[in-house]
Amino acid sequence: MPSSTPAFPPLIGLLGYGPATARALRDLGYLALPLPVGDLEGVLAACQTLELSGVLVHSAYEQQAFAAVQSDEPAQRAGRVDAIALPLGALAAMPQGTYTLTEALGDAVAATHYAARGASALLIGHGADLAAVMPLTRLGFARVGFVADSLPAAERLSREVPAGTAAYALSRRDPALQTLAERADLIVVLGGSLPAGVLQPYHTLLDLSGRLPSGNATRLELDQLPGLRLSQQLLHITGQRLHAAALADLVQVMQSERA
Repeated sequence: MPSSTPAFPPLIGLLGYGPATARALRDLGYLALPLPVGDLEGVLAACQTLELSGVLVHSAYEQQAFAAVQSDEPAQRAGRVDAIALPLGALAAMPQGTYTLTEALGDAVAATHYAARGASALLIGHGADLAAVMPLTRLGFARVGFVADSLPAAERLSREVPAGTAAYALSRRDPALQTLAERADLIVVLGGSLPAGVLQPYHTLLDLSGRLPSGNATRLELDQLPGLRLSQQLLHITGQRLHAAALADLVQVMQSERA
Protein backbone atom coordinates (compact mmCIF):
# COMPACT_ATOMS: atom_id res chain seq x y z
CA MET A 1 0.00 0.00 0.00
CA PRO A 2 1.28 3.49 -0.76
CA SER A 3 2.80 5.37 2.17
CA SER A 4 3.65 8.71 0.56
CA THR A 5 1.19 11.58 0.40
CA PRO A 6 -0.63 11.57 -2.96
CA ALA A 7 -0.57 14.58 -5.28
CA PHE A 8 -4.34 14.90 -4.97
CA PRO A 9 -6.63 14.07 -2.02
CA PRO A 10 -8.12 10.56 -2.27
CA LEU A 11 -11.65 10.57 -3.65
CA ILE A 12 -13.95 8.28 -1.63
CA GLY A 13 -17.41 7.04 -2.53
CA LEU A 14 -20.08 6.81 0.18
CA LEU A 15 -22.63 4.02 -0.09
CA GLY A 16 -25.51 4.82 2.26
CA TYR A 17 -23.86 7.85 3.88
CA GLY A 18 -24.83 11.42 3.07
CA PRO A 19 -23.47 14.96 2.79
CA ALA A 20 -22.64 15.27 6.50
CA THR A 21 -20.16 12.38 6.26
CA ALA A 22 -18.74 13.88 3.07
CA ARG A 23 -18.12 17.19 4.87
CA ALA A 24 -16.50 15.45 7.84
CA LEU A 25 -14.17 13.54 5.49
CA ARG A 26 -13.25 16.81 3.79
CA ASP A 27 -12.09 18.14 7.17
CA LEU A 28 -9.63 15.21 7.26
CA GLY A 29 -8.29 15.99 3.79
CA TYR A 30 -10.44 13.62 1.73
CA LEU A 31 -12.93 14.31 -1.02
CA ALA A 32 -16.12 12.24 -0.76
CA LEU A 33 -19.11 11.63 -3.01
CA PRO A 34 -22.43 10.01 -1.96
CA LEU A 35 -23.31 7.22 -4.40
CA PRO A 36 -26.60 5.77 -5.71
CA VAL A 37 -27.56 2.59 -3.90
CA GLY A 38 -28.98 0.70 -6.91
CA ASP A 39 -27.07 -1.34 -9.54
CA LEU A 40 -23.99 -1.49 -7.34
CA GLU A 41 -21.82 -3.25 -9.92
CA GLY A 42 -22.53 -0.48 -12.43
CA VAL A 43 -21.91 2.18 -9.80
CA LEU A 44 -18.54 0.65 -8.88
CA ALA A 45 -17.53 0.46 -12.54
CA ALA A 46 -18.33 4.16 -12.89
CA CYS A 47 -16.32 4.86 -9.72
CA GLN A 48 -13.29 3.16 -11.26
CA THR A 49 -13.67 5.24 -14.41
CA LEU A 50 -13.74 8.37 -12.24
CA GLU A 51 -10.66 7.06 -10.36
CA LEU A 52 -12.19 6.90 -6.90
CA SER A 53 -9.89 5.28 -4.36
CA GLY A 54 -12.69 3.26 -2.80
CA VAL A 55 -16.04 3.19 -1.08
CA LEU A 56 -17.16 3.29 2.55
CA VAL A 57 -20.20 1.04 2.97
CA HIS A 58 -23.08 1.74 5.36
CA SER A 59 -24.12 -1.27 7.48
CA ALA A 60 -27.46 -1.45 5.63
CA TYR A 61 -25.63 -2.26 2.36
CA GLU A 62 -22.87 -4.61 3.56
CA GLN A 63 -24.50 -7.76 2.18
CA GLN A 64 -25.31 -6.08 -1.13
CA ALA A 65 -21.70 -4.94 -1.44
CA PHE A 66 -20.43 -8.45 -0.71
CA ALA A 67 -22.27 -9.76 -3.75
CA ALA A 68 -20.75 -7.14 -6.05
CA VAL A 69 -17.01 -7.37 -5.28
CA GLN A 70 -14.09 -9.74 -4.84
CA SER A 71 -13.77 -10.26 -1.09
CA ASP A 72 -10.87 -11.08 1.21
CA GLU A 73 -11.05 -13.79 3.88
CA PRO A 74 -12.64 -11.71 6.69
CA ALA A 75 -15.38 -10.57 4.29
CA GLN A 76 -15.96 -14.08 3.00
CA ARG A 77 -16.34 -15.44 6.52
CA ALA A 78 -18.81 -12.73 7.49
CA GLY A 79 -20.64 -12.57 4.16
CA ARG A 80 -20.38 -8.79 4.39
CA VAL A 81 -18.23 -5.95 3.05
CA ASP A 82 -17.81 -2.57 4.77
CA ALA A 83 -14.99 -1.08 2.67
CA ILE A 84 -14.17 -1.44 -1.03
CA ALA A 85 -10.83 -0.60 -2.64
CA LEU A 86 -10.99 0.27 -6.35
CA PRO A 87 -7.87 -0.67 -8.36
CA LEU A 88 -6.82 2.26 -10.52
CA GLY A 89 -5.33 2.00 -13.97
CA ALA A 90 -6.70 -1.51 -14.43
CA LEU A 91 -10.43 -1.38 -15.10
CA ALA A 92 -10.55 -5.15 -15.58
CA ALA A 93 -9.56 -5.68 -11.93
CA MET A 94 -12.42 -6.45 -9.59
CA PRO A 95 -13.17 -4.07 -6.71
CA GLN A 96 -11.61 -5.48 -3.55
CA GLY A 97 -13.88 -5.77 -0.51
CA THR A 98 -13.03 -6.31 3.14
CA TYR A 99 -14.88 -6.50 6.45
CA THR A 100 -12.98 -4.64 9.14
CA LEU A 101 -15.14 -5.38 12.18
CA THR A 102 -13.41 -8.72 12.69
CA GLU A 103 -9.92 -7.45 13.51
CA ALA A 104 -11.06 -4.13 14.99
CA LEU A 105 -13.14 -6.01 17.53
CA GLY A 106 -10.17 -7.97 18.86
CA ASP A 107 -8.15 -4.77 19.17
CA ALA A 108 -11.01 -2.95 20.92
CA VAL A 109 -11.52 -5.68 23.53
CA ALA A 110 -7.77 -5.84 24.16
CA ALA A 111 -7.78 -2.05 24.69
CA THR A 112 -10.27 -2.42 27.57
CA HIS A 113 -7.75 -4.62 29.43
CA TYR A 114 -10.51 -7.12 30.10
CA ALA A 115 -8.96 -10.13 31.90
CA ALA A 116 -9.63 -12.70 29.18
CA ARG A 117 -6.75 -15.06 29.97
CA GLY A 118 -8.10 -18.13 31.70
CA ALA A 119 -11.71 -16.90 31.59
CA SER A 120 -14.72 -18.48 29.89
CA ALA A 121 -16.68 -16.84 27.07
CA LEU A 122 -20.06 -17.63 25.55
CA LEU A 123 -20.67 -16.25 22.04
CA ILE A 124 -24.32 -16.02 20.92
CA GLY A 125 -25.44 -15.15 17.39
CA HIS A 126 -27.39 -16.40 14.40
CA GLY A 127 -24.51 -18.35 12.84
CA ALA A 128 -22.53 -16.59 10.13
CA ASP A 129 -22.29 -13.44 12.24
CA LEU A 130 -20.29 -15.36 14.86
CA ALA A 131 -17.37 -15.51 12.42
CA ALA A 132 -16.83 -11.79 13.01
CA VAL A 133 -15.89 -12.38 16.67
CA MET A 134 -13.39 -15.18 16.13
CA PRO A 135 -10.45 -12.86 17.01
CA LEU A 136 -11.79 -12.84 20.56
CA THR A 137 -10.84 -16.51 20.86
CA ARG A 138 -7.18 -15.46 20.50
CA LEU A 139 -7.23 -13.32 23.66
CA GLY A 140 -6.42 -16.23 25.97
CA PHE A 141 -9.82 -17.62 26.99
CA ALA A 142 -9.59 -21.07 28.51
CA ARG A 143 -13.05 -22.05 27.32
CA VAL A 144 -15.28 -20.69 24.53
CA GLY A 145 -18.85 -21.68 23.71
CA PHE A 146 -20.64 -20.98 20.43
CA VAL A 147 -24.43 -20.64 20.36
CA ALA A 148 -26.16 -20.33 16.96
CA ASP A 149 -29.62 -20.85 15.53
CA SER A 150 -28.48 -24.25 14.27
CA LEU A 151 -26.03 -26.69 15.84
CA PRO A 152 -23.97 -27.28 12.64
CA ALA A 153 -23.26 -23.55 12.33
CA ALA A 154 -21.97 -23.43 15.90
CA GLU A 155 -19.94 -26.62 15.47
CA ARG A 156 -18.09 -25.27 12.42
CA LEU A 157 -16.76 -22.33 14.39
CA SER A 158 -15.97 -24.34 17.51
CA ARG A 159 -13.41 -26.29 15.48
CA GLU A 160 -11.46 -23.12 14.69
CA VAL A 161 -10.44 -21.98 18.16
CA PRO A 162 -6.71 -21.77 19.00
CA ALA A 163 -4.93 -24.85 20.27
CA GLY A 164 -5.28 -25.23 24.02
CA THR A 165 -8.71 -23.56 24.14
CA ALA A 166 -11.60 -25.82 25.09
CA ALA A 167 -14.65 -25.26 22.88
CA TYR A 168 -18.25 -26.43 22.74
CA ALA A 169 -21.22 -25.74 20.48
CA LEU A 170 -24.98 -25.78 20.91
CA SER A 171 -28.11 -24.40 19.32
CA ARG A 172 -30.01 -21.49 20.79
CA ARG A 173 -32.87 -23.86 21.68
CA ASP A 174 -30.69 -26.32 23.59
CA PRO A 175 -31.88 -26.59 27.22
CA ALA A 176 -28.22 -26.92 28.27
CA LEU A 177 -27.68 -23.24 27.37
CA GLN A 178 -28.84 -22.09 30.79
CA THR A 179 -26.39 -24.34 32.64
CA LEU A 180 -23.43 -23.56 30.39
CA ALA A 181 -24.12 -19.82 30.62
CA GLU A 182 -23.86 -20.04 34.40
CA ARG A 183 -20.21 -21.08 33.97
CA ALA A 184 -19.30 -18.23 31.61
CA ASP A 185 -17.53 -15.04 32.62
CA LEU A 186 -18.12 -13.07 29.41
CA ILE A 187 -21.28 -13.31 27.29
CA VAL A 188 -21.07 -11.84 23.79
CA VAL A 189 -24.34 -11.28 21.90
CA LEU A 190 -24.33 -10.50 18.18
CA GLY A 191 -27.91 -11.06 17.20
CA GLY A 192 -31.23 -12.54 18.18
CA SER A 193 -32.89 -12.59 21.54
CA LEU A 194 -31.19 -13.69 24.72
CA PRO A 195 -33.17 -16.43 26.48
CA ALA A 196 -34.63 -15.35 29.80
CA GLY A 197 -32.46 -16.12 32.80
CA VAL A 198 -29.21 -16.54 30.87
CA LEU A 199 -27.71 -13.22 31.91
CA GLN A 200 -26.77 -12.96 35.59
CA PRO A 201 -25.29 -10.13 37.71
CA TYR A 202 -21.88 -11.84 37.85
CA HIS A 203 -21.57 -11.87 34.05
CA THR A 204 -19.78 -9.34 31.89
CA LEU A 205 -21.87 -8.57 28.79
CA LEU A 206 -20.59 -7.46 25.39
CA ASP A 207 -23.73 -6.51 23.45
CA LEU A 208 -22.77 -6.14 19.78
CA SER A 209 -26.41 -6.28 18.72
CA GLY A 210 -27.14 -2.97 20.42
CA ARG A 211 -30.62 -4.22 21.28
CA LEU A 212 -30.38 -5.79 24.72
CA PRO A 213 -32.06 -3.93 27.60
CA SER A 214 -29.95 -2.80 30.51
CA GLY A 215 -29.66 -5.40 33.21
CA ASN A 216 -27.60 -6.18 36.28
CA ALA A 217 -24.63 -7.56 34.36
CA THR A 218 -21.51 -5.44 33.92
CA ARG A 219 -21.35 -4.14 30.37
CA LEU A 220 -18.08 -4.17 28.47
CA GLU A 221 -18.07 -0.86 26.61
CA LEU A 222 -15.91 -0.79 23.48
CA ASP A 223 -15.47 2.96 23.17
CA GLN A 224 -12.56 2.59 20.76
CA LEU A 225 -14.23 0.11 18.40
CA PRO A 226 -15.81 2.60 15.93
CA GLY A 227 -12.57 4.55 15.54
CA LEU A 228 -10.42 1.43 15.19
CA ARG A 229 -12.79 0.04 12.60
CA LEU A 230 -12.94 3.26 10.59
CA SER A 231 -9.15 3.51 10.69
CA GLN A 232 -8.90 0.08 9.07
CA GLN A 233 -11.57 0.97 6.49
CA LEU A 234 -9.68 4.07 5.39
CA LEU A 235 -6.42 2.13 5.32
CA HIS A 236 -7.99 -0.43 2.98
CA ILE A 237 -9.39 2.27 0.72
CA THR A 238 -6.60 4.85 0.64
CA GLY A 239 -3.47 3.13 1.93
CA GLN A 240 -3.23 5.83 4.61
CA ARG A 241 -3.32 4.92 8.30
CA LEU A 242 -5.00 7.40 10.64
CA HIS A 243 -5.04 7.03 14.42
CA ALA A 244 -8.46 6.10 15.77
CA ALA A 245 -8.50 9.13 18.07
CA ALA A 246 -8.19 11.47 15.08
CA LEU A 247 -11.40 10.02 13.65
CA ALA A 248 -13.66 10.76 16.63
CA ASP A 249 -15.61 13.58 14.95
CA LEU A 250 -16.04 11.59 11.72
CA VAL A 251 -17.25 8.55 13.67
CA GLN A 252 -19.88 10.65 15.43
CA VAL A 253 -21.18 12.03 12.14
CA MET A 254 -21.28 8.60 10.49
CA GLN A 255 -23.16 7.08 13.41
CA SER A 256 -25.74 9.86 13.20
CA GLU A 257 -26.37 8.88 9.57
CA ARG A 258 -26.83 5.18 10.27
CA ALA A 259 -30.24 3.72 9.46
